[in-house]
Amino acid sequence: MLYRLGADGLVLFHLLFIVFVLLGGLLTLKWRAALWWHLPALCWGIAVEFLHLPCPLTDWENHLRHAAGLAGYQGGFIEHYVWPIIYPAGLTPGIQWLLGSVVVLVNAVVYLRVLRQRPHHPASG
Repeated sequence: MLYRLGADGLVLFHLLFIVFVLLGGLLTLKWRAALWWHLPALCWGIAVEFLHLPCPLTDWENHLRHAAGLAGYQGGFIEHYVWPIIYPAGLTPGIQWLLGSVVVLVNAVVYLRVLRQRPHHPASG
């Protein structure tokens, strides 16, 4: 029971991490310190999409499910939980590039705005 609870909690954390990768830059508009958390997460999310890296959270989820006596799943978190809801077809490398591009575009717009809002201090003289 505890292993299954851990696996389900990890799935929820995984989903929240993905949302943070996509939209966490918006937090930097209000709290600049958030960028120290968001930039590494953003880099990891982009790398996973563009380089097709396996996410360690997926392996951990599967390990906990097996320890609970349940079947794990093949593929990544996106393929297993998100894509079946949005699209019935499997995730292709082309779609992963599209998703990665959306992440880059959304965050580029946000960070350009963050840079423009940076306080300008007049030169002291």
